[in-house]
Amino acid sequence: MITSPNGPQPAGFSDVRAANLAVVLRFVRENAPCSRADIAASTGLNKATVSSLVADLIDRRLLREVGQTENRVGRPATMLVLDGSPYAAIGIEVNADRITAVAVDLKGERLLDWRRAFPGGTSSESQAVAAVAGVARRAVNRMAKEGRQVLGLAVAVPGLVDADGSVRAAPSLGWRDVNLCADLTKALRDPGFPVLADNDANLAALAERRFGPYGNVGDLVFLTGEAGVGAGVIMDGRLRRGARGHSGEIGHIEIDAAGPPCHCGRRGCLEAMAGIGAILSRIAPGAPPAEFEPEIEEVARRARDGDPEVLALLEEVGRALGKGVAIIASLLDPEVVILGGYYVPLAPWLVPVAEEEVRRRAPAPGGCRLEVSTLGHGAAALGGAARVVDSVDSGRLPVPAGG
Repeated sequence: MITSPNGPQPAGFSDVRAANLAVVLRFVRENAPCSRADIAASTGLNKATVSSLVADLIDRRLLREVGQTENRVGRPATMLVLDGSPYAAIGIEVNADRITAVAVDLKGERLLDWRRAFPGGTSSESQAVAAVAGVARRAVNRMAKEGRQVLGLAVAVPGLVDADGSVRAAPSLGWRDVNLCADLTKALRDPGFPVLADNDANLAALAERRFGPYGNVGDLVFLTGEAGVGAGVIMDGRLRRGARGHSGEIGHIEIDAAGPPCHCGRRGCLEAMAGIGAILSRIAPGAPPAEFEPEIEEVARRARDGDPEVLALLEEVGRALGKGVAIIASLLDPEVVILGGYYVPLAPWLVPVAEEEVRRRAPAPGGCRLEVSTLGHGAAALGGAARVVDSVDSGRLPVPAGG
């Protein structure tokens, strides 16, 4: 059955076949190398159907055969693995101090990884869209030179992003009510592939789930460590965006009513007490976003040298961060909370204190683990590419050559 405005309707043959193609593709992604018989036995599809589906996926260059194995009872089996070499998925992250672009093939191999300085906090909305479009155009042209078809582009933004790709608010960029997807599609002159946008924490969580060491973790939360603090939430293996796509704004949960003022107008928010700004406002007051990275490197250097002022500050921030993580643990019960962005270089000093605070405040022993991202500053851009790959796994398959 499929859903239409008039209610459930019988699924047509093409719908059923597309769904079955996606089932086979996902199975091979998760179990390669595997045989047609393995697919039939595990999915419940009959062998003739599997053979037809595999032939279709090979024709689309999404799967390929890699020889035979004899380590089984009966005749040797021809084994299948992912191909996807003619295709690319592009993700772009827009931040207050940089634009990052990542492209991957359908196996997750990185095809490009670019990072350029960008004055996001002082650029107008039109300048920002033009800058993103310029990076996107370069990435698309690079893929075209390599003979790859771009399947989609997803842009990560640090703010509230509606389901249609409109950015309602991105305070660190000064954006309000920017129809990013429509503007980018126009700037790219209707590129022939979908242009998507999502919150940066959401996409970083997708990247951790698909490309990080947490592929078998069904419940995780990613905390950004950029100009703001946001959360990407995966529960039961699925990204949770909320009714309007605005879930995860944990940065404005009150930690201490007597705490420092937050730019949202309240006091003692997690972002004001445990965000990167809370550190730099004390160590490098007035530092613009373009200087965040060298300033954070300086904070880490002073911590390694045993600077008592810096160590006391990081302990204070770590405790506030732990309070926020304890709230997440109590509310969502994730298996792991992952720290990203500028939290990563400061993790040796933040994590032990935060873990202690979580243990003290968590409702039950043996609660969630606090881990540090291994994906670097491009996690959200990589997550944009992951969202495009997810759409392929869900049945939005490229048309075979000449189809």
